[in-house]
Amino acid sequence: MLESLLRSNPICAPVLAAAAKHEVQILYTQIDRDAANRPHFTRHEYRVNPEDYFYPASTIKLAGALLALEKLNQLDIVGVDRHTPVRIDSASSGQTAVREDPTAPDGLPTIAHYIRKLFAVSDNDAYNRLYEFVGQQRMNEGLWEKGARDVRLTHRLAIARSPEENRHTNPLTFYRGAQVLYQQPMLVNPHTWRAPAPIPKGEGHIQDGALVAAPKDFAGSNYMSVEVLQDLLMAVFFPEELPAERRFDLRPDDYRFLYRAMSMLPRECPHPQYDPEKYYDSYVKFFLFGDSKAPMPDSVRIFNKVGLAYGYVTDNAYVVDFERGVEFLLTAVVLVNENGIFNDGAYEYDEVGLPFLAELGRVIYAYELKRKRAHRPDLSKWRVNYGP
Repeated sequence: MLESLLRSNPICAPVLAAAAKHEVQILYTQIDRDAANRPHFTRHEYRVNPEDYFYPASTIKLAGALLALEKLNQLDIVGVDRHTPVRIDSASSGQTAVREDPTAPDGLPTIAHYIRKLFAVSDNDAYNRLYEFVGQQRMNEGLWEKGARDVRLTHRLAIARSPEENRHTNPLTFYRGAQVLYQQPMLVNPHTWRAPAPIPKGEGHIQDGALVAAPKDFAGSNYMSVEVLQDLLMAVFFPEELPAERRFDLRPDDYRFLYRAMSMLPRECPHPQYDPEKYYDSYVKFFLFGDSKAPMPDSVRIFNKVGLAYGYVTDNAYVVDFERGVEFLLTAVVLVNENGIFNDGAYEYDEVGLPFLAELGRVIYAYELKRKRAHRPDLSKWRVNYGP
């Protein structure tokens, strides 16, 4: 079904003609509501295979946000919540401390502020601090316990740390004024996780500034399959449709917070205030709009998390059009690395990757506009106030 929609499209067809080279995977889920507004899902796949590795980059940050909120709830300590100031310490090699955050409303780091930055502009440090709060072991086991087996989260993002350093996560303290509310010691994952066999990619890679004429091995790198990525969206937006053991331990207010954070545009973020010239509407919204810097229409909201690294361009989104009564789930990845060299910064993001994902989103959206529905969905649950 997906192939028939895309094969005749002038932007998508060339990529699909070399789908193996571009490592394309697409998972599109139609949503049909019954008379009671309960959703029913129909999945359509194109080359989806959990054994076909791709580097998920920042898409894993959604898992970090969910697990951090879940951990706060499971700690169940009076006064400790996502708005509680947190002091991050350093106790081992490769760790850095945080006492203040000048981008926060009161200058103090909080889990809520890290999550907002993580979604608004895909802030890497924000994810790393959530990783340190949750701990490497729980980052993985917390997902495995929910049935997400095709997951391996082994390292912080955008900073070079050894596997040993990534197994150790910072001690931290939640506090109010002079009152210490909770102290977490340094966590150490007793396990060393990597793929059971090498995952060679490409013809060469840059290491320590020099070209290595051998494939890059991703065996020790993060991984999360396309299906798991979309299942995380299901857990956020349709938890009642999942068995209890696959849900996150979140409260109603957590969900509302996530709806806002995941769909907020950079210009709508009160803290910090992002420069709209640099952080335009579609800065982290690749489907439908990723090939343009023009303002996005008010009626369309994209609740998502993108990834962009090593030539892999990924988006994982729940797309809603309130005016036209459209909703769908879409997850896709494409590799754009024409020279086969990883880590050289020479990728065809603007020429191929972003146009492909933007057009893919537009094709699916156009199809959804024409698709007959027995019942128009009530999407009011997803309407969010983006004011201060």
